[in-house]
Amino acid sequence: MKKITIPCDFAGKKIPFPIYVGQPETELHPLTYQSFWLSRERGGLIPDEVMNSFAKLHMIAKGHNITFEDICLEALTSVDKKEDD
Repeated sequence: MKKITIPCDFAGKKIPFPIYVGQPETELHPLTYQSFWLSRERGGLIPDEVMNSFAKLHMIAKGHNITFEDICLEALTSVDKKEDD
């Protein structure tokens, strides 16, 4: 399981918040439980674009028979390399 910090919405303010990426249940969105917890316990929201990106990565991982954690790390590494250029 890997910890990733993403900007979440807390009453209109974007604040970095950690989420944890592991192997999600096959039929659920990979951030279902974390999104619910963040909303209920902290009053925050994971932005739609982040939720959509993780859903796409989950579908790709299932389609290519690789772990969700691995594809997320690859995607983040790719983004970091582009930002460094």
